[in-house]
Amino acid sequence: MSAITPEKLYALLPAVHRIRDDAQGQPLKALLELVATQGSIVEADIARLLDNWFIETCDEWVVPYIGDLLGVRGLHAVPATGVFSQRARVANTLGYRRRKGTATMLEQLARDTTGWPARAVEFFQILGWNQNYNHIRLGAVRTPDLRRTNELELLNTAFDSTTHSVDVRRIALDRGRHNIPNVGLFLWRLESYYVPNSTARTTAAPGFYAFNPVASQDRPLFNRPQTETDITHLAEEINVPGELRRRPLYDELEARRAALLAGATPRGTWFGAHPVLQVFRQTNAVAPFNYVAIPPEKIRICHLGIGAVRPDPTDAAGNEIFVGVDPVLGRLAWAKTRPLPLALKIGFAYGFSGDLGGGPYDRSESVNTTLDRAPKTTWQAGVSQEPVTVASGQIFTTLTDAIAEWNNQAPGTVGLIAIMDSHTYMGDLAIVIPEGSRLFIAAAKWPARPKVGGGFERRNGEHDATEVRPHVLGTVTVTGTAPVANQSPGVLTIDGLLIEGAFNVSDPAKHLGSLHLAHCTLVPSAGGLTVTGKNADLSLQLVRTICGPITIVPTAPSLSLEDCIVDAGKNIAIAADGIALDVQDSTVIGRVIARHFDAGNSLFTALVKAVRRQEGCVRFCYLPPDSITGRRYRCQPELARDDAEQAAKAAGESFGAAEEAAIFARIVPGFTASDYGDPAYAQLATPCPLEIRTGAEDGAEMGAFRFLQQPQREANLRASLDEYLRFGLEAGLIFST
Repeated sequence: MSAITPEKLYALLPAVHRIRDDAQGQPLKALLELVATQGSIVEADIARLLDNWFIETCDEWVVPYIGDLLGVRGLHAVPATGVFSQRARVANTLGYRRRKGTATMLEQLARDTTGWPARAVEFFQILGWNQNYNHIRLGAVRTPDLRRTNELELLNTAFDSTTHSVDVRRIALDRGRHNIPNVGLFLWRLESYYVPNSTARTTAAPGFYAFNPVASQDRPLFNRPQTETDITHLAEEINVPGELRRRPLYDELEARRAALLAGATPRGTWFGAHPVLQVFRQTNAVAPFNYVAIPPEKIRICHLGIGAVRPDPTDAAGNEIFVGVDPVLGRLAWAKTRPLPLALKIGFAYGFSGDLGGGPYDRSESVNTTLDRAPKTTWQAGVSQEPVTVASGQIFTTLTDAIAEWNNQAPGTVGLIAIMDSHTYMGDLAIVIPEGSRLFIAAAKWPARPKVGGGFERRNGEHDATEVRPHVLGTVTVTGTAPVANQSPGVLTIDGLLIEGAFNVSDPAKHLGSLHLAHCTLVPSAGGLTVTGKNADLSLQLVRTICGPITIVPTAPSLSLEDCIVDAGKNIAIAADGIALDVQDSTVIGRVIARHFDAGNSLFTALVKAVRRQEGCVRFCYLPPDSITGRRYRCQPELARDDAEQAAKAAGESFGAAEEAAIFARIVPGFTASDYGDPAYAQLATPCPLEIRTGAEDGAEMGAFRFLQQPQREANLRASLDEYLRFGLEAGLIFST
């Protein structure tokens, strides 16, 4: 369909009218410009209506209507948060019905309905039984072979091939597994995030390194799941975002070395086109640094726990070994007697619940929103330790140098610093924000575009906020230069950084206007966020951020948290008795003190105290019962107590202090892991009370991961299973992560 333009419409007029119109100052042409504008709107609407006929191209709101035409009903609505869509569930409905009842079909149904990788297991296939000469099952070996360590590691997992005794408990009630009618759907809720070009952290022991850049944290490596291309394929380990195991990686690398010695072409599963981990050694001491990849056959998979030693430089077959890797502990060890490298660069994947905190996921929407709200960028710099092929634009090798250059800019500058890789940048940062200035520091590439006349150039304001997660190791201090009560104080926005160090906003006489942290991690054990000095007009906003304890100067006006985790353990998480605190969809681990307090769909693990109880409202939250806040609406555990008390009165039963204490003791949030760095950090545990797991206003879980809509996705899968299970079979959901 050709675009409607004023020139095309004007050209359709007879020449005599165009001549007369030109003589009168072209009023007719001006009218046709308005007609063309409205015509373009109608044309775009027609094109959109055509797209909405097809499930592949339709708008998200049309998906349920197309599903209704196919008889896809009874599904809970999942808000369009960008996390999950029911499009695949509707598109594959006919395929489900053609393969109804098969394990591969149930697996695809689970994947499309929830968005989680899945594996279907027919437990009757691995039941142990007495052999009969009329029907010998060679695979049903009753006693496992203790020498087959790979199979033993997979015991009771989704890939278990060992036979089991019968378990007559119902799998639909999440109890038994191995029985004739049982089908298990294993689901992986944690996602795998691949970090390319990261700096391996050195340890106290020479020659030993760690994949996780944060000190004193061993983090298991995760698989980079490979996409299944056929609905008839049953998922394997390589297809799911699970933790890596030593055995399969060791076996593949041993087979690879043997194939190379024999002159054959090695076959790669874990170390194929998209290897699950990569190691590079630095070859020069001056930035920009050059790195040389270590081939997979020169990597040895080993155990690097307590008492581990560095691997030998050659194996028993005479193959060269440069580095040992422990994927379970996330550690590396350089081979003995080999000269230690200047540094190691690594590529690896880690696991986490969702797009929250500093990570290499796509943050383009967040960055674009910030840039659209700000004036046009007048100054931009890039930071990278990687060799830069295009010379255009200011590219610094350290973040400290880039900040120093920004501090020399005149007041009123709108600046963007793009950190273009995932390396570690060491050194304390002292950021100065003059009055009228705006600085945006983002984890983003600075793309080079073709320019007129040939060559490439980097343009101000452009970015690519994907596949990078820089690590800042040092204290960050922000200082505003605007006088108190100034009408145009400076603004600082930081997006996508992993900061291991205290973050301070401090000045005794001047102030900062606004501090916005989005998709960042301020390592909880490294100091958190502190605001001191005057800063009476400072507006603080944290979005999708993990942070340690927050301490705010009494005169600052407000602090807002959205989709955040604030972790202070058993200490004070937020000390802000002089400000207005607004917490939405967040998890706060530790005590909270604020002047007045608003909250919604959030979890507070310890006492919350608001100085002014007549202000603020708390909705759909969990707070300890002795918390002091303003008005509460449908908050736990009081809501459960009130419901139980009303039910007891309706039944003519007594309800007293003992019953109330039992409810308060039962309804307490529980986490799969409470230590930052664990893949399941701050994820609600499966035994967590239903009142909390579905207590948000839309039926999702309370807390920072409400945006994942996990209860709705699980409910949709359970509602879909009855239609596609074979008669007599029963299915259960098993969460692998």
